[in-house]
Amino acid sequence: MVGSANLNVMIKAARRAGRSLVKDFREVENLQVSMKGAGDFVSKADIAAEAILKEELVGARPNYGWLAEEGGEIAGTDPTRRWIVDPLDGTTNFLHGLPHWAISIALEYKGQIVAGVIYDPTKDEMFLAEKGQGAWMNETRLRVSGRSRMIESIFATGLPYGGRSDLPATLQDLARLLPACAGVRRWGSAALDLAYVAAGRYDGFWERRLNAWDLAAGDILVREAGGFVQPIDPKGNVIEDGEIIAANPSIFDPFAKAIRG
Repeated sequence: MVGSANLNVMIKAARRAGRSLVKDFREVENLQVSMKGAGDFVSKADIAAEAILKEELVGARPNYGWLAEEGGEIAGTDPTRRWIVDPLDGTTNFLHGLPHWAISIALEYKGQIVAGVIYDPTKDEMFLAEKGQGAWMNETRLRVSGRSRMIESIFATGLPYGGRSDLPATLQDLARLLPACAGVRRWGSAALDLAYVAAGRYDGFWERRLNAWDLAAGDILVREAGGFVQPIDPKGNVIEDGEIIAANPSIFDPFAKAIRG
């Protein structure tokens, strides 16, 4: 894929932050057995990756706005464009030495996501999409799966933890969905879940109470790979509300019906 100048800036930033995180990830295993544990170290790794991304992205486009997990929101002199960034999606996996986490970068223009990059450095899988240009993983064009039967489909989600208030709704989702499908996966990175829907690895994904930086790049990846994306509440907004249903077109309606009850 021949991307725009902005997409190339995003790819370069993701690769540089990825190198930093992979180096830190190799240290996590050593810290697992220490008395203090790896938590503080991982927080520093996350902040360091965000600093790299900010240096690359804001350095290249100083007039764009900025929204990120660690650094919050900064208004740009160009009010129509902003970067939406998660330097480490899947922090708990990273903390436990599980090689399933990613960097997520999206570019928003006038309220619409127009480009997205999700980079999994441990597998060297770079998922990218631009509005009207399709979705790609490295050099391979992506397309959502072609499955049309729920019973043959697998879905991904996140499971609420630590007593979160959305646990009852998610348990109801699972009660409706599990009898009708081939399985549900919970791998701990919403960004990669959406990238996997775009790649046809999952047939669909849903989750509540996410943040804009968890969803933004994955949203355009799924759309550009031919998938459907909607908020769980049909009157809502995916990025603003942090609730999403994404799936291939053949399975979307029965899947959405199961989630919406």
